[in-house]
Amino acid sequence: MTLRRQLLLVSLLLIALPWAGCQYVREMEGALQSGQAQALLATSRAVATVVAENASLLYPAAERRDSSEPLTGQLYARIATGPVIVDGYADGWDGPEHQRFGPVSYRAQVRGPLLYLLFTVADDNVVYHDPRNVRRASGDRLVLRSGRGQDFVIATAAPGAVQARIEREAAVMGFEPRIRGYWQDSLKGFTVELELPLAMLEQRLGFYLVRNTGTASTGTVGTVLPGTRNLPPWLVYPSAELAAALSPFAYAGIELTAVDRQHWAMARAASDPADLPRSETPWLLQALYRAILNGAPPRALPRGAQVGQVQLPELDRALSGEAAAAWYASPAGGGRKLLATAAPVVVDDEVIGAVIAQQGSEPYLSLTDRAFSRLLYYSLLALALSALGLLGYASWLSWRIRRLSRASSRVIQADGSLDDSFPVSNSRDEIGELSRQYADLLARLRDYTDYLRSLSRKLSHELRTPIAVIQSSLDNLDAGSEQSDVYVQRAREGLSRLGNILTAMSEATRLEESVHSNQPEAYDLATLCRELFEAYRGLYKEHELRFTSALQTLPAYGVPDLVAQMLDKLMDNAASFTPAGGSIHLGLSQADDWAELSVSNEGPLLPAAMQQQLFDSMVSVRDRSDRVHLGLGLHIVRLIVDFHGGAARAENLPDHSGVVFRIRLPLAAAGSDARA
Repeated sequence: MTLRRQLLLVSLLLIALPWAGCQYVREMEGALQSGQAQALLATSRAVATVVAENASLLYPAAERRDSSEPLTGQLYARIATGPVIVDGYADGWDGPEHQRFGPVSYRAQVRGPLLYLLFTVADDNVVYHDPRNVRRASGDRLVLRSGRGQDFVIATAAPGAVQARIEREAAVMGFEPRIRGYWQDSLKGFTVELELPLAMLEQRLGFYLVRNTGTASTGTVGTVLPGTRNLPPWLVYPSAELAAALSPFAYAGIELTAVDRQHWAMARAASDPADLPRSETPWLLQALYRAILNGAPPRALPRGAQVGQVQLPELDRALSGEAAAAWYASPAGGGRKLLATAAPVVVDDEVIGAVIAQQGSEPYLSLTDRAFSRLLYYSLLALALSALGLLGYASWLSWRIRRLSRASSRVIQADGSLDDSFPVSNSRDEIGELSRQYADLLARLRDYTDYLRSLSRKLSHELRTPIAVIQSSLDNLDAGSEQSDVYVQRAREGLSRLGNILTAMSEATRLEESVHSNQPEAYDLATLCRELFEAYRGLYKEHELRFTSALQTLPAYGVPDLVAQMLDKLMDNAASFTPAGGSIHLGLSQADDWAELSVSNEGPLLPAAMQQQLFDSMVSVRDRSDRVHLGLGLHIVRLIVDFHGGAARAENLPDHSGVVFRIRLPLAAAGSDARA
């Protein structure tokens, strides 16, 4: 099993942390729900006491309180949520139909002192009133009956505005101007929308529909029968005054409903959703928190058989004189819960109704939601971070080991050479130390291997210039030159430089130490440059050499042998890139306390990005096919310049005809101070 899988299995033990947190949260949530139920029961009892003191608001018609009339035929009107436009269309009427009587369904709503009715009639053959019949209504018609037993007939000769006819004994007695409405055709029949004052009904309302079948007979359907003088059923609608009395108790998401003995909702009051405390817990954590706490889903909230009816087991217990509470699934969904309590309204030791209080668990639990969510958040975060940390650490550790293993396997290539891309870690652990030890070992092995492979080429490259100086001096001596002493001295200097070069090549791995082992001294830089230039003229005959300097003497402080070696490298580098017949220019000047040497040549240009990297060891960016070049010469130039406290740079000529190397060396005063 891999290291990553082992650490992943170990991290699974951290699951116990969120499990323990969830168990604690479950226990606390149960205690909070019990406390919420007790608090809401106390609120419903207090509101029931207020309703008992205003029993007339629960029963606007005192007779209905003791009435034993059946619910059949009683009409319920809701409170309108906004202005109602009477135009005969169902647009603007919210919710389903209230009740259906055969082909007739009705909806009713109250707004202030007015009652609005909407009747939808299914009729395949609508027969309109014959306008020639002025004494009685004909055709299909709707008849309303008020609490006084008065019938109002709604009939029309064509769709549009209608008037209510007052009929008695099948004769038209006149029109009722307080009733206005519209009759509109529909795809399945017609609709009638009416507006009338509540005061004229005296808490009762009945209706029946007269359908003309096209023959002599007619059919009727509704809550009352034609030709009778019986009082119509009760018209039940919520009391605005009672709702106002309940409003002070509706807070923190509580919804209060006052219910009479016949389960009619007589008043509702709910708190403003904007007043609910808002949880600052992210929604994702809230969903996870609810999923953990909810457990088994509670039962659904029962619905009444018709609009305005309330059907709850707790309501039945309250109407029998016992307060009760129960949890239900919230209609809002999302796994939310709803607490419902019911308390009896008692007047003179008689239960005349009940008060239902409903409150979701969200507003109450939001007070502790933040703390619980933090507990769960920290538990899950600790688990996730621990698992990810262990997994990430194992992945990183195994990746480092595999990387080191792959690099080690690729060190020796097929041709026997050593790969230069071995990764070196800066980590201070055991793996980092191991990679650094491998890198040091490979660096030493690579240097030694490169030294053995390139020894002959290095010797050929480095010995060429001093040998040429000695050869030119011997040739001049053989020619019988009068300056034999000068040439003998030049040959000795060449032999001395040759010895220094051989020593430096034999100690290639300690090149910098070899340079720093020399002792600086005072010398004339101008004289040295002129003498070397004479030697270069005999050495590079295939090129045009020029030396430019207005200085006869230029005292300097340093190692003249190293400066000569530096110029040898620069001239050899320039000659190797200059085409036959091309120009090489050696220049010497003074700027303040600095001596400036320049070696320029015609030939290929340097890439801009590599102009400062030319002085690194074994770097060469210009291809040459005539001879081998390892790039060690310019590296020696940089070491010598750094030893003298100067600066070196390479750049292309402004006219793009070639390359120039510029060297800045300190003069005698600056150099002696620097090397002291």
